[in-house]
Amino acid sequence: MFAPAIGLSILGRAQERGLVEIRIHHLLEALEPGERADDRPFGGGPGMVLRIEPLARILDEILAGAAPDERRELVVTSAAGAPFRQADAEGFATLDRLVIVCGHYEGIDERLIELYAAREFSLGDFVLTGGEIAALAFLDATVRLIGGAINPESLENESFAAGALDAPAYTRPAAFRGAAIPEVLLSGDHAKIAAWRRQQSRERTIARRKDLQGDG
Repeated sequence: MFAPAIGLSILGRAQERGLVEIRIHHLLEALEPGERADDRPFGGGPGMVLRIEPLARILDEILAGAAPDERRELVVTSAAGAPFRQADAEGFATLDRLVIVCGHYEGIDERLIELYAAREFSLGDFVLTGGEIAALAFLDATVRLIGGAINPESLENESFAAGALDAPAYTRPAAFRGAAIPEVLLSGDHAKIAAWRRQQSRERTIARRKDLQGDG
């Protein structure tokens, strides 16, 4: 599931340039003979819970090979976690190592959070069958912010860069099925265009995301 996504586009190019190294650790490969990756929850109830022992083997191996002073974060995907934000991606992009543990089924044995000082993050107020999609989203949002991954100018005025949503974008043709682009974009007046974009950013943010600052 991960291989196609991390091998293409920006993530793939970032690895080719040596900007980032992405490793995948398969839980099933950490199992002892006859051991299961999951088990029924203590106290009863539906679903299965990922066991802590095989997860701990993988994490212990990762951390054993890490520099003691490296800047790192261990993250668990969880519907009970804090909502993942652009600021989180910005913070992750400054780390030496980011470890993401994918939740699955009913989740992960809660002791992992305590023993490894992990932080839980949610992709949104909905439940997925597994944390792989969320992990890919966290990874994509982070890698694109690493210096050299994309054109720096692309990051300056995008959504959330200044606490606001980006202005609407248009390209050729100037008119399509009776819908025309705003005249100011054809004016050639860069000052007016910049002012229009700032205004559109403010209006869009107020209309759609009042929780943001709206000061873009």
